[in-house]
Amino acid sequence: MFEFEQLREGSPGLHFETVDVGGDRAAIFPREQMMEVALRLKEEFGFLQLIDVFGAETMAKKRRYEVTYHLNNHNTNQRIYLKVQCDERDPHVPSLVSVWTGCNWNEREAHDMFGVMFDGHPDMRRMYMPEDFAYNPLRKDFPLMGVPGSIPLPHHEDSNPRFNIANQGE
Repeated sequence: MFEFEQLREGSPGLHFETVDVGGDRAAIFPREQMMEVALRLKEEFGFLQLIDVFGAETMAKKRRYEVTYHLNNHNTNQRIYLKVQCDERDPHVPSLVSVWTGCNWNEREAHDMFGVMFDGHPDMRRMYMPEDFAYNPLRKDFPLMGVPGSIPLPHHEDSNPRFNIANQGE
């Protein structure tokens, strides 16, 4: 079974922090080392399948955003998670589309929803929101009642804001 410590044999200057994700192995790498690590995981250790890529907000002052790459090795049936974090003031991480082409849409989604920029991505456009939309909907600081001046929220003239419309009128 693969252990992240095996990566240090070929790169003694490699820095990472291991974490447990529901019993599966995971490690957080500096963004400067992500490309090297991804290539080695694919070519040397057989993690050929990218299962998923997703963004998350940690709510920490430093390293506020995290991008997680979920990988699978078909020969050993082992799954691992490769993580990279970035700050709000510098939300850039390297794109891994050149390693796993399946990252394309997933990285675009993380960009659209969290504002993380994937350097080297071949098509860094928004997926769901208009290009001129100034917000990122999955950030914790997104206005809960919507953005003033954008699409109006559904409203019924008889509705009481304290209750759900579906529970009224019986």
